[in-house]
Amino acid sequence: MTEPSQELLKQLASEVAQLERNQADLERNCWMVAHQHRHGMFPSEYDIREIDEDLYLALLAHCRS
Repeated sequence: MTEPSQELLKQLASEVAQLERNQADLERNCWMVAHQHRHGMFPSEYDIREIDEDLYLALLAHCRS
């Protein structure tokens, strides 16, 4: 799988930053944004659909840097 573009990471990181204002849980918020990016909606309470793990990890690293 190809690495996500820097532009995509910046866009998704800004969405994570919005979520961080309400609930500071970086891993969870990155997972939720990656889920929304893939499926078009935030996950429900027991949503077990897969996400793009490479995107999630790249987004998490981008937000931590």
